[in-house]
Amino acid sequence: MDISLSQIKGIGPARLKAFQAAGINTVRELVMFLPREYRDLTHTVPLCELKAGDTAAVRVRVAGEVSERRARRLVITKVYVTDDTDTIPVIWYNQPWLKKQMPQGRELLLYGKAEHKQGYVSLISPTVESDAGMVPVYRSIPGIPAKALRQSVEAALKLCEGQWPDELPEALRRRHGLCERNFAMRNAHFPDSPEALEAARRRIAFEELLLYQIALRLFRSTGRKGVQIDFDDGALEAFWSRLPFAPTGAQRRVLGEVAADLRSEKAMARMVQGDVGSGKTAIAFAAIALAHAGGWQSALMAPTEVLARQHYEGAKQLLEPLGVRVGLLVGSLTPKQHRLAHEAIAAGEWDLAIGTHALITEGVAYRNLGLVVTDEQHRFGVRQRTLLSEKGDAPNVLVMSATPIPRTLSLILYGDLDISIVDELPPGRTPVQTRIVPETKREGLYGFLRREVAQGRQAYFVCPLVEESEAVEALPAEAVYEDLRTNRLPELRIELVHGRMKPADKDAALERFRTGEADILVSTTVIEVGVNVPNATVMVIENAERFGLAQLHQLRGRVGRGAHESWCFLMAEPNTRLKFLTSTTDGFKIAQKDMELRGPGELFGTRQSGTLTAGIGTLAGDTELLKLTHDEARALMAEPDSPDARAVIELARERFADRLRDVAIN
Repeated sequence: MDISLSQIKGIGPARLKAFQAAGINTVRELVMFLPREYRDLTHTVPLCELKAGDTAAVRVRVAGEVSERRARRLVITKVYVTDDTDTIPVIWYNQPWLKKQMPQGRELLLYGKAEHKQGYVSLISPTVESDAGMVPVYRSIPGIPAKALRQSVEAALKLCEGQWPDELPEALRRRHGLCERNFAMRNAHFPDSPEALEAARRRIAFEELLLYQIALRLFRSTGRKGVQIDFDDGALEAFWSRLPFAPTGAQRRVLGEVAADLRSEKAMARMVQGDVGSGKTAIAFAAIALAHAGGWQSALMAPTEVLARQHYEGAKQLLEPLGVRVGLLVGSLTPKQHRLAHEAIAAGEWDLAIGTHALITEGVAYRNLGLVVTDEQHRFGVRQRTLLSEKGDAPNVLVMSATPIPRTLSLILYGDLDISIVDELPPGRTPVQTRIVPETKREGLYGFLRREVAQGRQAYFVCPLVEESEAVEALPAEAVYEDLRTNRLPELRIELVHGRMKPADKDAALERFRTGEADILVSTTVIEVGVNVPNATVMVIENAERFGLAQLHQLRGRVGRGAHESWCFLMAEPNTRLKFLTSTTDGFKIAQKDMELRGPGELFGTRQSGTLTAGIGTLAGDTELLKLTHDEARALMAEPDSPDARAVIELARERFADRLRDVAIN
């Protein structure tokens, strides 16, 4: 199973390179590249029963000529389809090749989302399917079409058929009713039935979660010694006195926990969780001030250059008066600036280095690194955090996350970290009014936006996609941008930002919005963190049903940062999840509800590289599985010499070898 992908028919040099760029090098790794969702084509819905907001499969035939119109970079293809119960329009964006594939009378199996368009129920960008059943949908890999990816996975499965050894002890599998490994791998990709899919996902999730928790217990048992930082008690008050506001009780409590860690002989490994606007950054800066008072360097790593620069500006304002020399190291610096930054870090001329992944590149050496801070932990994998901490001699590690996670889930997923929760918001934050806006009320929304802009305010439009995708039925940012500037709001100044833009272009667009040169910013979730525009009072989230509640709450936190009343509009048909979001602004309650409704995997958005390879993404909302694996891990570690425990511990060591290379089996 560890043979090269080049052995699979249809994978030539170009596709092999694309797979390798995605970290998939062998047949085994391709089979472990599990679907992120499935299209259920086992049942079709008559057109007369299709309602706005439904995502469904329909069997239809083309009922008329295909029309096509262009709006700058946008190509809109439209055709009417029928199934004898009704006739509706179907609309595709930027897929002009479909026009030749839609002769009148052709029968089609379509899968997509129904929406209200100009007073009618329409299908928006449905996929054209060839097979019925449960169709896997994978995370897209640049350079590999979705159909080719499915075919490659299917070929890999045939090569591996019957060859997966079932390494979990049989008694453990029987105890928890887990299916056999080969059955699980086949049905995780191409399920025979919904029941087979559920059994497969449960088996894979159970194994991954169990081994991960065993690995974390082994890792924590090392009790690693680290940098011990001593400082005068006055250093803490000196920092608080520099703040333009009084610290909350939660900030003082959490910083007390951090300060105790810094003075300990054991290396700190602590996560600070807090809701949007709870003041986590002030706690991080305070820890950096304490490290400086003790004579040690610090490094702060942020996931985006925009956020790194924002931290840099804040640190210069708060920390430089305390004598902390602050420097910035990001990818967009010139070669000369990179060289000078590396020299300053190595010589100890910078007491605090702030940057992106550039901080962990091979050429960066620190003089005496005592504290490592990573911001927005959910954007970094464990391996990235570890690489930064390895730049020093066991420095203290502090990670911050504004993604609210229920405490029980935190203890499982971040079991190698102590956890502090900042559960108090500073006074003065403006509550954000949240409303669900169905498609029928879109025009009213645009009128509201015009009035807000006329009063000098600004607005965000957030979309789940950059451009049209076969795998996801949603309005792409590029299409929304073109529609707003050419049709809906042509009189306003509108900018577009997404992750595929060059960093310089993206930063320039964000800066124009931040300084008020633009009225509306159309974006993907790249603005989820790192953008602070107090003048922005409106957040519009397209296809809000496609986001987890915790992520919607994060996005909502981009507004309400100034003195003006702020609004968040969820463009979607009302449902239970979205109604709950309108009823509360408590991020931890929202995260708990999200976990109950959608499963823990939805809390994170992307897989944590270096932590869970499959389990958290394959949970089907079965939150009991978390407790089940947690209890099983505890029971096995209580009797480490039993045959079952030794087998599972060895599996955990193999699966997480990079993290556990220095940990011995007791």
